[in-house]
Amino acid sequence: MDEDQVQSLLDKQAVLEVVLRYCRGVDRLDLALVRSCYHSDGVDHHTGFTGSADDYVAWIDVGLRRFAGTMHLIGNHLCELEGDTAHAETYGTAHHWGEPLGDPARNFTSAFRYVDRFERRAGEWRIAERFAIREWTRAVPADLVRAKEGEGPVARRDRSDPAYRR
Repeated sequence: MDEDQVQSLLDKQAVLEVVLRYCRGVDRLDLALVRSCYHSDGVDHHTGFTGSADDYVAWIDVGLRRFAGTMHLIGNHLCELEGDTAHAETYGTAHHWGEPLGDPARNFTSAFRYVDRFERRAGEWRIAERFAIREWTRAVPADLVRAKEGEGPVARRDRSDPAYRR
C-alpha cells in the first residue's frame, strides 16, 4: 500500500468519526460536540429545518428535549474523496422515546441518510453541508415498550454518561 492509499484510508476514517461524534453529541445532548462537527459556515437541511449550523444546534436543543432519549445507529457509509472535499452518504436509524409511551410523536424509529459534503480546512475534516434525508418513520406502540430488566449502568443525556469516562 502506498502513501496516497494510506492517506485516503486515514481521511475516510476521519470523516466517519465526525459522523459518529455527531451521533454521540445528539444522543447525549452534548451540543458543543454536535457543533464541533460543522465548519463555522456549515449548513444543515433536516426535516423541518434548513439553516446555519449554529441555528441547527439551537433548533435541536429545543426539539430533542421533548424525548427521554434518542439512539442513532450508523450503517452503510460511503465516502468519496476529491482533494480537500469529501462526499459521504451514511445510512442510519434513529430511535426516539419519551412520555407518554403511546404518543407516536415521542416514540418512533426513523431510517435516514446523511448526504454530506465535508471539507478539510486547516487539516481538519468537518461538515460543510448536510442533507438529512428521512426515508421512513414508524411509530412504536406503547405495548411494545418494556421496562429495564434489572439493575445496571444508566444512560445519561449529558457528559456524566459512561461514554465520557476516561
